[in-house]
Amino acid sequence: MAERRARNVATPAGPKRILVVDDHPVVRDGLAAQVATEPDLVVAWATGDPAEAVTLIAAHHPDLVIVDITLEKRSGLDLIRQIRAHQHAVPILVWSMHPEKLYAERALKAGAQGYIEKIRGGDDILAAIRTVLAGRLYASVAVMERVLQRFGAGGSQRSGIDALSDRELQAFELMGAGLSTVDIAARMNVSPKTVETYRVRIKEKLGLMSFAEVIQHATAWLLEKR
Repeated sequence: MAERRARNVATPAGPKRILVVDDHPVVRDGLAAQVATEPDLVVAWATGDPAEAVTLIAAHHPDLVIVDITLEKRSGLDLIRQIRAHQHAVPILVWSMHPEKLYAERALKAGAQGYIEKIRGGDDILAAIRTVLAGRLYASVAVMERVLQRFGAGGSQRSGIDALSDRELQAFELMGAGLSTVDIAARMNVSPKTVETYRVRIKEKLGLMSFAEVIQHATAWLLEKR
């Protein structure tokens, strides 16, 4: 059941109602406390379950959804796509521990209107919230420049890790964390055969010679990213 942080019905002049989707209760509580300092904003719902998030959006039409990339049951990117597939126009802001240089473009492409790293301060998250609520994109200057450069190049300048699809990147990250094929399949809600397919594609896209090198690169990449 979603954890209700405040009233879930607002008058037209009332505060903007926010749904937070993050699988860490402490993080949800901290963000709700930060937002509560603003009289025109309220975290009305908070959940770690992507399926419940979709239900809450359909039932209550929040003014903004804040989503993490890494969720226990599925990727936040998949959740964003599902929200858009159901033709929900709700603004989405991604708030994640993952570096923006790796995930911001992917989040925007999936349908989010903004991306901010969790290491940023409280004033920054509030600025991101207000920017997205105002109907504008929120991302760092570096991310926006990169998006514009890629758009100008027709999207043809992807290489290395950037060349991996979202699902391949998720599998690559889980490989680096030491999970087995069966565990990765369970985490991603796919078959072990599909994970093996991801492994083959990753090997080819990264120009590696063996699956052992895939694991080595995944482990080294994950350690560097942290």
